[in-house]
Amino acid sequence: MTEAGDDDRTTPQGGFVGRSIDEFVSQLRFFSDRARGLAGSATSRLPLPALPSPPGAMSAAQLRAIKEMVTAQRSSIAAMRAQLDAFDQQLAVFERILDPLVEWSGTWARLEEAVGDIVRREPPAEQ
Repeated sequence: MTEAGDDDRTTPQGGFVGRSIDEFVSQLRFFSDRARGLAGSATSRLPLPALPSPPGAMSAAQLRAIKEMVTAQRSSIAAMRAQLDAFDQQLAVFERILDPLVEWSGTWARLEEAVGDIVRREPPAEQ
């Protein structure tokens, strides 16, 4: 039977990369444990000021506010579109109402002109 280590040796780069990653992770773990231990001993000797809130939390709150503002603006634009559509429909109805009135007033103007010509004719001269 072959062990897992023997399989790593059969792939030349796979074993080397795998061992390098394992070594890196173990060194990183050692460094973080040591840093945590040093920080723990330092905080017991020195009082550290309390931070108001983590910067990530402020960014999240700011992003949430920006998202809400954008959502509100999009809702406002949607409402304006609805109002403009309603206004456009009202204007279309008004336009359809005006078309026959324009024709009627033109006909009335021609009638007045024709009647006016008859009324304004000079009387025939007497002989």
